Amino acid sequence: MKSFRKELWFNIPARMDFKNITTDVVACVRESGVKEGLVLINAMHISASVFINDDERGLHHDYKVWLEKLAPHEPVSGYRHNDTGEDNADAHIKRQIMGREVMVAITEGKLDFGPWEQIFYGEFDGRRNKRVLVKIIGE
Repeated sequence: MKSFRKELWFNIPARMDFKNITTDVVACVRESGVKEGLVLINAMHISASVFINDDERGLHHDYKVWLEKLAPHEPVSGYRHNDTGEDNADAHIKRQIMGREVMVAITEGKLDFGPWEQIFYGEFDGRRNKRVLVKIIGE
């Protein structure tokens, strides 16, 4: 069995945004040489997320509006976490809602997706370097 590990680094200029990382993950699968197996993709930061959904601008807008309603950034004084001097409590909550990781099957060397599925990095406290782990196991 083969094992492959790679870190993808991102610096999203906005406080909250989504980046399609499917092509990055496809490149990792190709580099790994795994034809049958699994790929785990996870955000390695507590204010970022990885999720699977449609690459549709309206949907991404709706996510941002919905997440901001559920966990608004302001007032920052409304969160006990921010008593530490930080202002990102909302980002931790948004990450919890959107999830830490996804796993995708690899079949015949390709990601085994359903229609319209794509992999996204979700950023909720941007403007600094953060990483995503891609871990592939298989044959």
